[in-house]
Amino acid sequence: MKAASLKELKTELSGRSQGELLELFLRLTKFKKENKELLTYLLFEAHNEAAYVENVKIEIEQLFGQINKQSYFFIKKSVRKILRAIRKYIQYSKKKETAVELLLCFCCELKKMSPSVEGNVVLTNIYNNQIEAIKKNIAFLHEDLQFDYEIELKKLVDGDGC
Repeated sequence: MKAASLKELKTELSGRSQGELLELFLRLTKFKKENKELLTYLLFEAHNEAAYVENVKIEIEQLFGQINKQSYFFIKKSVRKILRAIRKYIQYSKKKETAVELLLCFCCELKKMSPSVEGNVVLTNIYNNQIEAIKKNIAFLHEDLQFDYEIELKKLVDGDGC
């Protein structure tokens, strides 16, 4: 089955009644967890972005606390899983400030982790790639925010703390 274009979907949805739209949305949320998570964000958390970011940061800290640190294999696997979740949360929000905040939190937790990420090339590359992603996102922000986030990034990279 070929999926319809966005324009076709938009015109078809505009002709539906409110009850039909509600039924379609509820049916859509039954199929994918991501659909339900996105709808939850849009309905309950989009109006308070700061609380959303704080909740995700708490989740990131909890996920880092659950990492099996017996070998770098398990650490790498867990770190990639955490990063996938963060990217999903960033995609829901579509705000550069949220992306910077969450990636800073991720890098901070990764840097605090024991054993050190510097003992593994893959983890070091993941860390460095996220630092670059933070720099790219900072460039799109207002200059006051750029200044604040660049200070935080400098602290993180220099090792002065998170």
